[in-house]
Order: sequence, then C-alpha cells, then structure tokens
Amino acid sequence: MTTSTDRILNFSAGPAIMPEPVLERIREDTWNIDDSGIGILEHSHRGPVVDRVFEETEQRVRTLAGLGDDHEVLFIQGGASMQFAMIPMNFLPADGVADYPDTGTWTTKAIKEAKLFGGVNVAFEGAASRYDHCPRADELSLSDDAAYLHYCSNNTIYGTRYMLPPQTTAPLVCDASSEMFSRPWPFADHAMVYAGAQKNLGPSGVALVIVRRDFLERTCRDAASMLDYRKHAKNGSRLNTPPVFGVYCIGLVLEWILESGGLPAMADRNQRKANRIYEAIDGSGGFYRGHATIPCRSTMNITFRLPTEDLEAAFLKEAADAGMSGLKGHRSVGGIRASIYNAFPAAGCDTLAAFMKDFARLKG
Repeated sequence: MTTSTDRILNFSAGPAIMPEPVLERIREDTWNIDDSGIGILEHSHRGPVVDRVFEETEQRVRTLAGLGDDHEVLFIQGGASMQFAMIPMNFLPADGVADYPDTGTWTTKAIKEAKLFGGVNVAFEGAASRYDHCPRADELSLSDDAAYLHYCSNNTIYGTRYMLPPQTTAPLVCDASSEMFSRPWPFADHAMVYAGAQKNLGPSGVALVIVRRDFLERTCRDAASMLDYRKHAKNGSRLNTPPVFGVYCIGLVLEWILESGGLPAMADRNQRKANRIYEAIDGSGGFYRGHATIPCRSTMNITFRLPTEDLEAAFLKEAADAGMSGLKGHRSVGGIRASIYNAFPAAGCDTLAAFMKDFARLKG
C-alpha cells in the first residue's frame, strides 16, 4: 500500500490534487461500496447505492453553498467547456445580448461559443493589460438589457481572481471551475454557478451546475435533450447514464471540506498557503515577477516569471528533481505556475517557498 511518503507534490492546474483521505476511501469503495459486494464503478445508476450517492452529494452542495429550494443542483457531463455553449444555447436569445468580461482564456472561449447563439458585449477587454487583473466596476461597459452577465471568478492560466462578483442588474452566471468551494461566495445570489470538477472537486468529465429555478424559466429555445438544463433538472441529473464515479468523488471531497471546517476554514487555510509563496516572490528583489496585480492575486493558481527562460527551465528541472511536479506555466503565458487547490498541503507551500528562496540566492 502506498502512503503519503510515496507521493510527490502535485502542483498541476488540473486534473489536480485530491485529498488523501478521499483517495483512500475511493480505493476501498472501488472494490466494495456499502458492503454491497461490488464497487462504485459497477453499480446501476438507478440503484439504491447510487441514489444515496447523488442525494448526499446534492445535499452537501446545498449546505456549502447556502442554497434553499429555489435552486437546482445538477451534475452534467462534458465539463465546464460544455457549459460555454449550453448557457447561451438556453438563455441567450438570437436577438438578445449577454455581457462577457474577458479576463483570459476561459472567458475568451466562452465568448466564442456564445456568439453562435446571440449577441455578445465584451464588457471588459483584458488582453490590453495581458490579463493581469479582473475589472473594477468603473472598467466594465455593461449592456442595458443583458440576458445575463457571465464571468470567470478565478483564472487558472493568469492567476487572477475577482475579490467580489461584478456589479450588474443582469442575472449573474459564474464559471468557478478553478476555485469552487475554496472560499465563501454569494452562490445563492447568482442565476447560475458552474464548475468543471477536475480542479478543486474531483476527477474530470463532470460539471457541477447550480442554477436558480426562475432562471431556468427564461430558457429561450428548445435544444437537444442532453443540452437542455430543464430536462436534466426534471430527471435528477440522470437523464441518461450519468458520470456516477465523478459525482461520487465530488461527494467525498465535499464531505472532506465540511469536516475540515467548511468554506471559512478553507479560505483562511488557502490564503495562508498562498501568502507563503507570494512572500517568496515579493521578497526576491525582482528575481521573481508575479503576473497578477496584487489586489487580484489568486489563492489557487500562483503565476510568476524568472529573469530568463533558461533560468525557468533550470527551475523546473531542479524542482522536479526535488519532488515537485506540474509547475510549468501554461503555454500561452510561460513561466511558472503553482496550483495549490484546497487539497494541496500547507507543508508543500513551505517546501516550494524554501526552494524558491534558495534558487534565487544561488542563481540571482
């Protein structure tokens, strides 16, 4: 049996680290769950074991998000990228417009999909500042009658995040994929919040969708059954054979979050973890240069550059030799990226910060 001593530090942006107690439970339940004699991968999606899994996972979402009966909780295949098309397909009329602040790759992709169905107002052009921050209220150019405003609360690639949701009178739609349940957030105030699971919730292949029922009533066109949120809601996320394993894993991760103190405890822990690495950046005398402006720094994805690409290559090699994986920045940005999601251990942030200080001292 492997233990934590056999595992390296996984800084990958996604698929990403999961809590070790969850991995241990998965190993057991893959063989035999609930003393049923078979594992979670083998159970019918209409059977009592999977009924329990879906019911408990939904209830944990509701507890963490502070939801009442006016929201649906859905589990949909295709990840967050599927939502980029499903949202405008369902809620953006052909003669309407939706507001999309562009804060980087994921909103850029969402904008491209939305233009297939209706008008898009790019309410903020983040490319002008190389996506180094999320917009202030005075930087947003909003439509008068937007069908909704779509934003990404945390950008994995550039390492930026919103401190608060954008201010608008339009229904708010949030892509929270890379920070879902990492801090308190006004989930219930949103028309929709969605997240691909593979960054902070579980394995890839499923998206968690929280959608307000009155927003569902605004569905503006008929879509194929698998692309219609109303049909997923009516069928309890089991319109077809769903991604049972992904939902099961999400349920265990949410249980771990609740047992760890909930979202306030996660936020405090994540901020302290991130501070250790940002302190190494800020204390390096310019050897390390953070990409994100200080007010918009992410606690999930920390991005920075070194003086030269050769030094970055050496940094990555030496870090890998020291048991730190997944630190290479996204190809569109380069540099270094440390993704330290909820499950990432605080001791790992200490290890990276110490390595950064030593590397700067020796190479600077």
